[in-house]
Amino acid sequence: MSQPIGGYDASSASASIAVSARGLSKHYGSGASIVRALDGVDVDFAQGQFTAIMGPSGSGKSTLMHLLAGLDSATSGHAFIGSTDVTSLNDDQLTTLRRDRVGFVFQSFNLLPMFNAEQNILLPLTLANKKVGKEDRDWLNTLAPTLGLTERLDHRPSELSGGQQQRVAIARALIARPEVVFADEPTGNLDSRSGSEVLAFLRQSVRELGRTIIMVTHDPAAAAYADRVVLIADGKIAGDIKDPTPESVLAGLDALRNFDATAVRSGERG
Repeated sequence: MSQPIGGYDASSASASIAVSARGLSKHYGSGASIVRALDGVDVDFAQGQFTAIMGPSGSGKSTLMHLLAGLDSATSGHAFIGSTDVTSLNDDQLTTLRRDRVGFVFQSFNLLPMFNAEQNILLPLTLANKKVGKEDRDWLNTLAPTLGLTERLDHRPSELSGGQQQRVAIARALIARPEVVFADEPTGNLDSRSGSEVLAFLRQSVRELGRTIIMVTHDPAAAAYADRVVLIADGKIAGDIKDPTPESVLAGLDALRNFDATAVRSGERG
């Protein structure tokens, strides 16, 4: 019988944990020039929750998301989606995992210009050689009104606003009913109004559709749409804010900056 990894037995983990990391690290270089982009992170992300990851530039927030999603390889430690150890999978297994169990929303919409909105949304099923059946149509008919796309399904990307295109990208990420959706700066290319609409739809997809979303953002106002904010600094988990507000997120980020400045002045950091 295999022993738990780092004191953590994924097979007996609570069903409420969608994604987790144990001792997760990503290093670049070696010796005196080593860069510890992520340094022994332990963290859990609850199922059916909207979590934002925040931190200063270069803190490791995007690295953490990429390792959790199987988009990059870890130096050491383990990342789990459910009870699956992502860090142990080969390339073919990672491709299958990302196709069948994970959804992605990026800063760039990445919509195919020759397809209309509905075709773009259904693309993950097409790529998986899956016939679109009644259950998929019913799910699309649930997603479209939730995301405000019912009247836009026959429009091509060039006929949609930036906010509408990002909502199509969100529906595409959700169409295969993934266990988790990773969103990397999803409002980075949007104006404030469109960004607020997209964030509201992300939150709605969690609360009304039962999805699990992990979002990386640099914007405290965006993070305040989440149920929880995980703060990261110098490649380590540095704080955790439940039921965040823009003010509480700003206070958390300020505390990180003040700690960092104090550490530099006292010579605690090299």
